[in-house]
Amino acid sequence: MKTINPADLQPNEFYRYMIGTIGPRPIAFASTIDAQGQVNLSPFSFFNVFGYNPPTLVFAPSINRHGQKKHTLLNLEEVGEVVINIVNYAMVEQMSLASAEFERGINEFKKAGFTTIASDKVRPPRVAESPAAFECIVKQIIPTNERPSDETPGAGHLVICEVVMAHLHDTIFNETGAIDPHRLDLIGRLGGDWYARAHGDALFEVARPKIGIGVDQIPDSIRNSAILSGNDLGKLGSFAALPTVDEANAYKASGVLTELIDEARYGCQYLPDLLHLRAKQLLANNNVKEAWLTLLQVH
Repeated sequence: MKTINPADLQPNEFYRYMIGTIGPRPIAFASTIDAQGQVNLSPFSFFNVFGYNPPTLVFAPSINRHGQKKHTLLNLEEVGEVVINIVNYAMVEQMSLASAEFERGINEFKKAGFTTIASDKVRPPRVAESPAAFECIVKQIIPTNERPSDETPGAGHLVICEVVMAHLHDTIFNETGAIDPHRLDLIGRLGGDWYARAHGDALFEVARPKIGIGVDQIPDSIRNSAILSGNDLGKLGSFAALPTVDEANAYKASGVLTELIDEARYGCQYLPDLLHLRAKQLLANNNVKEAWLTLLQVH
C-alpha cells in the first residue's frame, strides 16, 4: 500500500494520483457567453449532481497551469448563465478538440463542428448533438484556495448551478419512458488520456439494499471463505434473515445437493469448498436464498 501525504508532493504530482483513481468522472460540457456575446464551449470532469430540490449541478473550472482563469470562469463572472451539455461516445473526439486552449473569443462550437441551438431561458446556446442539456443559472462561485492569490495553478472554483430548463433527446428513452443507459452511451473521464464508456458489458445493475443481517452476522467460516468475494458477502449480508434450520433441512432433503455430496464423498473433494463454489454461482444469478441454503449445509 502506497501512502501519500499531499503536502510532501507538488500539487500537480498529487493531482495525477487523484485523477488516476477517482473516476470515471462525468463530464460537464459547458457552454457560456461573455458580456460581448462571444460563446465558449469547454469540458470539465470535476462535475456532478449535488441536489434535486432545487435541481443543482456543480462543476469546477481550475486555474490553468499558467496561473490564469479559464475562459469559462471569466465568462461566468460576466454572465452568470451556463448550459451543461452531457457527452456521449459519439461526441468524444469533437469534445476533446473543444478542450484545446484556443484564444478567448474563439467559438469552440465552430472549431469542433458542433451545432448551436438557442436556449429557452439562458443566453448561452446548447449543443444540438448532446443527448441531454441543462440550462442553468449560476447561484454562487466558490474558490477552493484560501490563499490571497486567486491565480494559483490548480486552484478550483466551484460553480453552483440551478437547473432552470432541461432538454432530453427522444432517443435516450426506452419503451416505458425511462432513460436507458445503453441508449445514452455516456463517457467518463479517467487519468491521463483515458476515458471510460458506459456501454455493453460495462453496465450492470445492483439492487437497492434492504436492511439485511449485515456481513458481521455471517458465520465466520463463510465470511472468511477463500472462494466467496466481497461482492458475494455483500449480497449475503443484504438478506433480511437467515433461513431457518427447518428450511435448510428441507433443502437438503429435496435431493438438490445429492450429486454434490456424492462428488465430495467419492471424489475425495472438500465438501465446504464445493458448496461455496455452488453458492458463488447462485449469487452470480442473484439467487441469494438458495445460496444461503447451500452454505448452511456445513454450518
